[in-house]
Amino acid sequence: MSFEEYADEPVMVNGFYQSRAGLNYSYLFFYEKKYFNDRYVESKKAWMRNSWYLSIVYAAIYIVAVFAGQWYMRSRPKYDLRRALIAWNFVLAIFSFIGTVRVLPEFYHTLVNKGFNHSVCNNDYTHGVSGCWAWLFILSKVPELVDTVFIVLRKQELIFLHWYHHATVLVYCWYSCKDFTASGRWFVFMNYTVHACMYTYYGFRAMRFNIPKWVNIAITSGQISQMIIGIVVNLVAYSTKKRGEQCAVTDENIQWSFIMYFSYFLLFFHFFYNAYISKSSKKSQKQNGTTTTTNTTAANGHLSNGKTYQNGNSNGHLKNGEINNNTIQNGNGYHSNDKKHD
Repeated sequence: MSFEEYADEPVMVNGFYQSRAGLNYSYLFFYEKKYFNDRYVESKKAWMRNSWYLSIVYAAIYIVAVFAGQWYMRSRPKYDLRRALIAWNFVLAIFSFIGTVRVLPEFYHTLVNKGFNHSVCNNDYTHGVSGCWAWLFILSKVPELVDTVFIVLRKQELIFLHWYHHATVLVYCWYSCKDFTASGRWFVFMNYTVHACMYTYYGFRAMRFNIPKWVNIAITSGQISQMIIGIVVNLVAYSTKKRGEQCAVTDENIQWSFIMYFSYFLLFFHFFYNAYISKSSKKSQKQNGTTTTTNTTAANGHLSNGKTYQNGNSNGHLKNGEINNNTIQNGNGYHSNDKKHD
C-alpha cells in the first residue's frame, strides 16, 4: 500500500481548510495537506501498528553502538566537529521551532474551547496540521540519536540520563503512535517547545557565546516541568477511565508513560540538584597555589565530576583565577555547569 494513494487535495470551505479539531487554516504546506485525508492518516496508523517494534531494534542498536563507539575511541584522538555541531543544533532548533508554531494553534484552540480533559483524552489532533507535525515528531526521535555521536566522537563523558532518555523516548513515541494516543497532544507540544529553546541554546554555546547561568536553570526547570505535566496528564487519563468515561489512552500506555515520566523526573531533578543546588558541586578551594573545583559539569548530555584545575587555567573553565558561570552545552537536554567545546 502506498501512502501517496491517499494524498488527495483537502477541500476548502469558505476559503479555509478545516481540521477535525475544528480549527481553520488559510494556508498549508504541501506535506500538511495529506493529513486532512482520513484514509491517508489511517494508513500511517496501520503502518506504525505493524512496525512500531522496529523502535526497540533501533534503540538496542543505538545502545550497543554508543558503548562500542566509546570503546573504539578510547585510544584514539577526539574529533573537533565544531562546525557540524553548530549546524546540527540549529537544524534541530529550527525544526522544533516550526513544529511548535504549527501545533500551538490547535493545542490552544482545544484547551480553551474544549477543555483540559478533552485535550488529554481525545485524539482528534492526529489529523490535519497537528497530525502532520505529530508524525514528524515521532520520526524525529531516530535522527535525534545523532546527538550521542557527537559525545562519543568528541570523547566527552556520557551520563546514564542521556542515552536512557534517547532510547526510551524513541520506543515510547513509536509505541504510542500505533494507537494514536490522545495524551500525545501534550507530549508533542511540550517536547517541541522545550527542544526549540534547548537546541537554540546549544547552537549558541557551540559558537562560544557567553550565556548567563539563569538561562541554564530556566531550560532545565522547563524540562523538569515537562516531566511533572507528563505525570499529571497520565493521572488525568487514568482518573477519567476510572470514572467510566471515554479516553483514547490504553491502560498499558498510561502505565508505561507514568513510569517513564516519573523516572525522567527523578533523573532530571537529581541532575538539577547536583548542578545548581548542592553546595558540594560549587565548592572550591586553594591548595598549594592551585585551584581545585568540585563543580559537577555537563556538556553534550554528560557529567564530569571533581576535575582539578591548576595554575588558574584549564580548558576555558578557569582563567586568571576566575571561574566561569555555570552553562549548558550540546547534547539532549542535560544541563550543567560550563564545559568548553573542545
